[in-house]
Amino acid sequence: MKQIGILGTGMVGNTIATKLVQLGYKVMMGSRTPDNEKALAWVKAQGSHASAGTFASAAAFGEIIFNCTQGDISLEVMKQAGAGNLKNKILIDVSNPLLFVPGKLPALIPELSNTHSLGEAIQHFLPDTHVVKSLNIVNCEVMVNAARSGGEATMFLAGNNAAAKASVVEILQQFGWKDIIDLGNIEHARSTEMMLPIWLSVYTATRNGHIGFKIVR
Repeated sequence: MKQIGILGTGMVGNTIATKLVQLGYKVMMGSRTPDNEKALAWVKAQGSHASAGTFASAAAFGEIIFNCTQGDISLEVMKQAGAGNLKNKILIDVSNPLLFVPGKLPALIPELSNTHSLGEAIQHFLPDTHVVKSLNIVNCEVMVNAARSGGEATMFLAGNNAAAKASVVEILQQFGWKDIIDLGNIEHARSTEMMLPIWLSVYTATRNGHIGFKIVR
């Protein structure tokens, strides 16, 4: 089983990292400092297959890396992780370029939407890394357990490398995703990131975060 690095100690990183340990992967959770309290608590709860370190050490550790950081800081995290540590590796980007304003629904960062995307920005910054955009259209509990959506939802992925996308599909299937659509190259990250406003509107209307999208065809 592959070693996996997780960039981010929040709810998304914790949920994905925990699921991967349950699946038998060795997982390192990365943060800004090697002694992050959330990361150390996660390691204590998960046992021998779990470890913690900096963003750079998690990037060096993993054969596959998950970017679970907030989209507005993801590029800075990539700098800390180090292009050398990520070279020729698969980076699964589950983040979204959301701008949080108190009292308002989060909105997409203008310079990272419509004609651009966070997924593309990360790929541009890391030209020797195989960036694959996926899982960013559902909440973290549905990410790792597709059935939590209440039906057979559709999951998308986008990236420039076919072999990398095939490896990501294997992980998606382990998370329970059966209906998976490869949208094409990393430019299609624009489409999935722009689905977040729809997700947020539906959540606001229904107060149900365990939802997914279904392409009927």
